[in-house]
Amino acid sequence: MRAWVLHGIGDIRLEHMPVPVPKAGEALVRVKAAGICGSDIPRIYETGAHKHPLIPGHEFAGVVESVGAGADESLPGKPVGVFPLIPCGKCGPCRNWQYEMCRNYNYLGSRTDGGFAEYVVVPVKNLVTLPDGVGYAEAAMLEPMAVAVHAMRRVFPEFRGKENEKYETEIFQGELVHSREKDITVAVCGLGTIGLLLIHFLRERGIRNILAIGNKDYQKEMLKQCGLSDISYWDSRKGDVGAWLSEITEGAGADVFFECVGKNETVSLAVNHTGSGGTVCLVGNPHSDIALDRDVYWKILRNQLTLIGTWNSSFNRVPDNEVAEKTGRQAIRQELERWPQQDDWQYVLERLKGRKVQPGKLISHRFSLENLEQGFQIMRDKSEDFVKIMMCM
Repeated sequence: MRAWVLHGIGDIRLEHMPVPVPKAGEALVRVKAAGICGSDIPRIYETGAHKHPLIPGHEFAGVVESVGAGADESLPGKPVGVFPLIPCGKCGPCRNWQYEMCRNYNYLGSRTDGGFAEYVVVPVKNLVTLPDGVGYAEAAMLEPMAVAVHAMRRVFPEFRGKENEKYETEIFQGELVHSREKDITVAVCGLGTIGLLLIHFLRERGIRNILAIGNKDYQKEMLKQCGLSDISYWDSRKGDVGAWLSEITEGAGADVFFECVGKNETVSLAVNHTGSGGTVCLVGNPHSDIALDRDVYWKILRNQLTLIGTWNSSFNRVPDNEVAEKTGRQAIRQELERWPQQDDWQYVLERLKGRKVQPGKLISHRFSLENLEQGFQIMRDKSEDFVKIMMCM
């Protein structure tokens, strides 16, 4: 097979490699589409991966080609998306089915071979069967969509319920709940793929008063497709974003502020312009050390702000009874089954199936496997406007 192999920082090559063979509990997936994540670029050109050589790529979808021993023999031929985090299944978070917080995880595309190839081996438990009508390019965006949804539902626990089912928010005692009935103001700073998807999902759930902060002309056009007006967008290249936020919120600040950049100045901006009793959700991966000035830190204390961290997405496939009994978590398993709760991937799939979200509109570039390096370079050099760059097979 052909695959893009990262041998070291800045050394990525298209090579011929043996097709991997699935072991027990694994499936061989023929890749049909793979998206380039913003985190892939520093991995390729700046920091390297956890090991070399490595095939990057963790946002991908395809069709099951074959399965290893003990796996479901009906899987070959089925179209699938892939949850890229491979949990250890033994640590505290895993025992509570909080796999996104696993302490000893593996990860497709950063710690083990991923999807920038013709074939990839995936644990069967990480497969998501695609519903009819969902294309491979859309399915390759399941992972960033689930990341955006995870951030949204960390702040809005009431969105964790199943569609059209009343959710008992008392089950989330101690968590902050922002009601949709209140006319809240939500700010989103950073309009890459995650930020744009986040706005899309916030709009879909009925939140209308959204303030978006970006720095690209095309981002404004993308926001129009989400139904945002020009007055709800601020281009940070054109003036003082803090002054704009103060003016548009009449000094009150946002009720919720999603920081999707990961830089000192934008974290400080979020704290400074979140209103009393509000919530700052830190979404962006840090570009460097984050340090807050004393006056900014005081804002957290005096405004009694809630800071929420978010990473990855929930993929709560409940283990077999036998596994649950061995880990002593049978009671929790039964409780989970009673809750009207979906994991983030189920949430996204439901909306894809109902055409409530259309992530394909965010795909700005499509490249073949052979030409994928052009996509890496566009994102590295920012030589063209882009949102999601996709490899299509």
